Amino acid sequence: MAKTKPAEPRRNTGKAERALGHRLKRLRSESQKPPIGLHSGETAPTRQSVALDCGWGRLLFSQTFPDNPGIIDSLSHEGDKRRDIAFYVRDPHVLLALAPQDTFLDPSHTYRLDLSTYRPSRRKPKSFFIRRLTSQVDADAVNTIYAARGMVTVSPEFFWANRDSRSITYLVAEDETTGDVVGTVTGVDHQRLFGDPEHGSSLWCLAVDPQCRHPGVGEMLVRRLAEHFQARGAAFMDLSVMHDNDQAIALYEKLGFRRVPIFAVKRKNTINERLFSAPIDGYDGLNPYVRIIVDEARRRGIQVEVTDAAGGFFSLAYGGRSVHCRESLSEMTSGVAVSICDDKAVTRRVVEQAGLKVPDQIAVENDADDAIVDFLSRHGSVVVKPARGEQGRGVSVGLETLEDTRKAIRSAREVCDRVLLEACFQGEDLRLVVIDYKLVAAAVRRPPMVVGNGEHDIRTLIERQSRRRAAATGGESTIPIDEDAERCLAGQDLALDSVLEAGRQIVVRKTANLHTGGSIHDVTGIVHPRLVEAACTAARAIKIPVVGIDFMVVRPTEPDYVFIEANERPGLANHEPQPTAQRFVDFLFPHSRPISASHSPSGRLEPTS
Repeated sequence: MAKTKPAEPRRNTGKAERALGHRLKRLRSESQKPPIGLHSGETAPTRQSVALDCGWGRLLFSQTFPDNPGIIDSLSHEGDKRRDIAFYVRDPHVLLALAPQDTFLDPSHTYRLDLSTYRPSRRKPKSFFIRRLTSQVDADAVNTIYAARGMVTVSPEFFWANRDSRSITYLVAEDETTGDVVGTVTGVDHQRLFGDPEHGSSLWCLAVDPQCRHPGVGEMLVRRLAEHFQARGAAFMDLSVMHDNDQAIALYEKLGFRRVPIFAVKRKNTINERLFSAPIDGYDGLNPYVRIIVDEARRRGIQVEVTDAAGGFFSLAYGGRSVHCRESLSEMTSGVAVSICDDKAVTRRVVEQAGLKVPDQIAVENDADDAIVDFLSRHGSVVVKPARGEQGRGVSVGLETLEDTRKAIRSAREVCDRVLLEACFQGEDLRLVVIDYKLVAAAVRRPPMVVGNGEHDIRTLIERQSRRRAAATGGESTIPIDEDAERCLAGQDLALDSVLEAGRQIVVRKTANLHTGGSIHDVTGIVHPRLVEAACTAARAIKIPVVGIDFMVVRPTEPDYVFIEANERPGLANHEPQPTAQRFVDFLFPHSRPISASHSPSGRLEPTS
């Protein structure tokens, strides 16, 4: 029997060898790095112990430091209200052991984009474009977005001084229609900063305005920055993202970023407290209107106890004094004031006696009432609202036919048995937040809108915009698809199955309430003094120290208005950059106010004349 000849070992082809080499190179590139220059053959950086000031804090490039004590020493010089980050830490456990009482391991992941294999998208942004930061107005807009996202703000002068920096790149996304800045990202060129032998770069501070109506802004900012560094010859672009930011992580992985074992260390300070301290029981169940207050209280060392997360109830204790709150409604507001605000008809009578301008209003007994016909004929356009209720439930605006008015009355009765019919005042919806009888914030509330792309019908556009609004507001803002939406579209000769041409922007509901998809735009700096005076007068008439006063105005810069209602529990979130939560905590606990805080940096005192 012939012997079988043993098979010869399979030879590695050139292709297999190259693939193996590529995998080994990738593993080496993504491993933890020793300090630059410690190994033979490495090119030493042109700078040592690099700490880049980014305005919100410093970036410490740990691989440029000769030892861990040097990193700890640099972190110890962190500025007030700043957030330094030691990045590319090789031995975080050793570093933390040097100062366990002062530092902590940041609970974030590092992701890397290989720029040698990155391919730009053929899809171009619609309705917005990406450009460099070029003005003080841009800097102010970026800070507003930072504040809205709970990030540390930066002095506008810092942005302006570094606009031509070779190491830092600031990009913004601009709405083509309005000219508003709706997103921003910062990039750092490691090669130009300290002569990085690895030719790296990094992405920081990606943020999109929560009010933005355009999809894909974040993705396009990331892509443009990647293409910018790719053109400069960078090998990779790194970024750091919180471990539980699933939405951002999904975007980065979609773009080709891969997680790498790189760590960051930060100092224990009031800004970072929630990252290293034990969480408050029930904190995860709090809505954004409670969180903004709780976070500010914790920064000041005020004890917080969540008593009912689902209902928004919590207790604050400081200096032997305790105050129970529900969102911005506290024990400092009397039950009488709450009952006045609770009934819109009563509120109207109280402020009218104080001299405020109010719209014509009647109570509706039933939807067949002859008074409805008479009221509609006299005013042409009316508003239907339940006498009691909040968050825009049961409110219908701009009704011009008897049929629509009667439908709206039936809908309002599902919220409250008593229904009010009110003359419709054309203009903008203005919310003024008054705390301790002083104006803290003023914002125009605009109804939800969508922008056509020439492909999808209006129903799809609304659903997508609703998901974005929900994600941006912690689920507080969504756009209902109901009779009000259909009526609003019909008034524009449109329907839910209509396909909008690319770039066309339409209103999909007439109500501007945040909870039904509306957006908020700060106008504190330009609001007319007469409107400020009227809001403070209304607060004093009701005898309520914390209140949201709603006016309809032609423009916030003009004195004309009509009073709409008063909210005893105004939402303090979404008024960035105004310090609503800070002023609320100041009101409850005056002695907790930081010494460095200004008494009224952006709000306005009640007029004295």
